[in-house]
Amino acid sequence: QVQLVESGGGSVQAGGSLRLSCAVSGFTSSDVCMAWFRHPQGSEREGVATIQLPGSAAYAESVKGRFTISKDTARNTLSLEMNDLQPEDTAVYYCAARTFRWSGGCSFRAPYNYWGQGTQVTVTS
Repeated sequence: QVQLVESGGGSVQAGGSLRLSCAVSGFTSSDVCMAWFRHPQGSEREGVATIQLPGSAAYAESVKGRFTISKDTARNTLSLEMNDLQPEDTAVYYCAARTFRWSGGCSFRAPYNYWGQGTQVTVTS
């Protein structure tokens, strides 16, 4: 059974840092397209970062230089290191995975077939 379980959310002041983790079970994440999305209250869900193979990370413009996505293949986890957090980063963060082949590459537009339950990140000014 496939499961994605996020952890690490919380409340921080602006300028602070958090590290989100997504524990993967049911498949090996090493060469799977995976991503972090976020859903701010009152807004649409948006892509934050994607990764498939080492060195293939891509980021939304709003988080470039502040967030880092990575995979730990030994622990089968996906992580998102978030630095210099700002109030506009407040959202529920979700990890997602696409376990089937898709010709469009690993992007925010890719169809993801597995999602975690989400973890709340709140940044106060």
